[in-house]
Parts: sequence; structure tokens; C-alpha cells
Amino acid sequence: MRIIFKTNYMQDIRPWKDGYQFSLYLILLAAVAAAPWWLDDFYLGELTNVLIWAIAGLGLMILTGHTGQASLGHAAFLAVGCYANVILIETGVPFLIAFPLAGLLTGIVGATVAIPALRLHGIYLAIFTLALSVLMDDIIVLAEPITGGVSGKYLGGVEIFGHLVDRWATPGPFFWLVLAVAVIVTLGYINLLRAPLGRSFIAVRDSEVSAQAMGVDIARTKAISFALSCAVTGLAGALMGMFAGAFNNETFSVVISIQLLMMIVIGGLGSIHGAFLGAIVIGFLPQFLSISKEYAAALFGGSTVAIPGLEFGIFGMILIAFILFEPMGLYGRWLKIRTWFELFPFYRKDMFKRQKSYLKTERLR
Repeated sequence: MRIIFKTNYMQDIRPWKDGYQFSLYLILLAAVAAAPWWLDDFYLGELTNVLIWAIAGLGLMILTGHTGQASLGHAAFLAVGCYANVILIETGVPFLIAFPLAGLLTGIVGATVAIPALRLHGIYLAIFTLALSVLMDDIIVLAEPITGGVSGKYLGGVEIFGHLVDRWATPGPFFWLVLAVAVIVTLGYINLLRAPLGRSFIAVRDSEVSAQAMGVDIARTKAISFALSCAVTGLAGALMGMFAGAFNNETFSVVISIQLLMMIVIGGLGSIHGAFLGAIVIGFLPQFLSISKEYAAALFGGSTVAIPGLEFGIFGMILIAFILFEPMGLYGRWLKIRTWFELFPFYRKDMFKRQKSYLKTERLR
């Protein structure tokens, strides 16, 4: 078991505990960056899809995981980012300008939406955001001259410094683009949590009454959280549109919003690692089911025809299992396993027993 002796406050808020942990992250990043050389195009595309979902999960994690505001409407902001990016590119704006502008515009939309939502809590906020997701479908259809309506839009490759970046023609450069965005967003998220603003988010999540007593402006903090969450989600939406190539109003359905929320719950609410772990589950589950069906059909005989609703049914059962047995998600389970090995053989029998506690000030909400 490694014990880190901290001598100043800066050691307590640094992004990683020590050089050993930092070196592990660098090795992982190097292995992922080299994926185009050790993965074929199919699995490289699946890994790219996982990274895009992880970016979207980071966006929702800011709002739900660290500010405590439930949202079932982030598919709407994925759509805003996607359409903003393609429309700007169609008007002649270079991708390197259009892409961050798409995120900025989505953040402005999110801040505008946050104004009427500031007084809502819990299930009421979830219903409000769910209504936004449903409404976005109609907005895309009604704004047909801009969005293409039901026919949708098509976005091929983009040029970056004279090099073509396309999901199909050049899967390697497109993967590196997505990876670069994921790394930048993750580093920004880490530094946000170290800043006073990020700590305000966590204070609002834990208890609004206590946060207000400490001088936190609740309305301002929630509005900023909404804006940042939607901005990051808009970037993921822009990448998702480039990954899909063709998209319309049905691409960003309310099902995507539900998948996003389930993803961060399974991965681990309130942790950056949870967004990536949840994205791995949601990204590779369809392929795992497809491979499992083919293997079972070859072993036992039978049909390999797709069963309607099988993917969502299994995903729902996984979610229920985590809620019942491991509310902290995959990352929480990993922390417990790591702690068990670090303390072995000095662990206690009830060390990982779930503690049922309730903050009394929450009753004053």
C-alpha cells in the first residue's frame, strides 16, 4: 500500500496523486493513440464511437454527476451542436472555427434554457428537460430550410491544415481528432473541479441550503453548470454528426438522452472515470450481443436474426443491477477492489457495507 505524504495545499488539488499515477495515464494515452496501428478499421470505428459517447457523458456528468441536476434532454443539445457545426461548415466557415463555435452556441442555448429551469428540482427538472428533447424533434422538422427536415443533412470529410479528416476515408486521422477533443475536454474538466466554480457545483449537489449558507450563488452556479454541460455536449454532437455522416430528426431521439443518463449511472456518478467506463459499456454492448448470438447459434444451433428490444432490455437489467447492488457504478466497484488489495490482509468485514445516511438540511429544499 502506497502512502502519499502531502506537505502543502497544492499537492491536495493537483490533477493526479503522484508521478506514478501520471505515468499510468500517459501509458494508457499512448496505447490508445496507437490504436490505428493495432486495430482494424471496424474496431477503430467502435473505439472512436466510445470516445464520442465519453465526451457526451462528460457533458452530462458536469450537470448531473457534479451539480446534481437530473437531465433527460441532452439529446436536444447533441442535435444543436451537430446542426450548428454542419450549417457553419456549409456557409464556408473552416472546421477549426466552426467546431468550437458549435459548442459555444450550444452553451448559449443551454444557459438560455437554464433560466426557466432554475427553480425546478428532481423529477420536475427531469420532465422539463425530457420535454425539450421531444420538442427538438419537432423544431428540426419545422425548420426544414435550415436543418433539412426529415431528409436531414449529410456531412462528409473536413479539411484540417490541408489534410482530409473523414470517418470512412481516413478513419485514423478522424480517430485522432476525436481523441484530441476527449483529452482536451477531460483536462478542462479536471481543472474545473480544482477551481472554486467546480467546488461550488459539488456544494450545490450535496446541499443547496448548505451551499447558500457558505455564500454560493445557487442560480448563477446552476446556470453556468447548464451552459458548460451543454457546450461539451454540443461538441460531442458535432463529432457524432461527423461520425454518422448522414443524420436527421430521428438521429437524436429521446432514447439517446435516456442512454446518456444510464451510461453515467453505470459508469459511476460524480467521477470522470465513470463517463469513460459507461461509454465502454454502451459502445461495445451491441457488438458483444451480436458476437454472442453468432457464437450461441454456432454452438447450439438456431437463428442469428436480431431480436427487437434485446439491447435495451439487457442494458436496463444492467442498470437495475447496479442501482440495487452497486450505486457507485463501475468506478465505485473498482475503487473497492483496489482498496481491498491495498489493505489486504488488514481489511475489515464490513468495510464496504453500504451506509444509509440522509442530510437533514435536504429537507429544507
